[in-house]
Amino acid sequence: YIANIVKCRPPMNRTPMPDEANACSGYLQAQIHILKPKYILAMGRTAVQNLLDTQQGINSLRGKWLEYSLGETKIPLLATYHPSALLRNESLKRPAWEDLKVFKARILKEIPNYAEKFYAE
Repeated sequence: YIANIVKCRPPMNRTPMPDEANACSGYLQAQIHILKPKYILAMGRTAVQNLLDTQQGINSLRGKWLEYSLGETKIPLLATYHPSALLRNESLKRPAWEDLKVFKARILKEIPNYAEKFYAE
């Protein structure tokens, strides 16, 4: 499931302003509460900063297991680069790929046959 921090595109595709993100945060929290994800992959600086309420940059947060808190609920969160960053800077592709492998390994550790249901025989 893919969700965005804001529910409409800011003008000129700019980074959402704090008041725009705040206006949509309740809706995003409701989505997360309803879906009850086991893990969250936060793709990009805007996503991870808003989800974790931090000003730390994506370079210092990516590739580490962090924790998203929604009330009493704690959800493991892994930050990585936004796909548009990978298109602009090819050197980010390898670290992002490594992040995705870490994310997949965590899923498979808990649910070893998870991927099997997606492959037709």
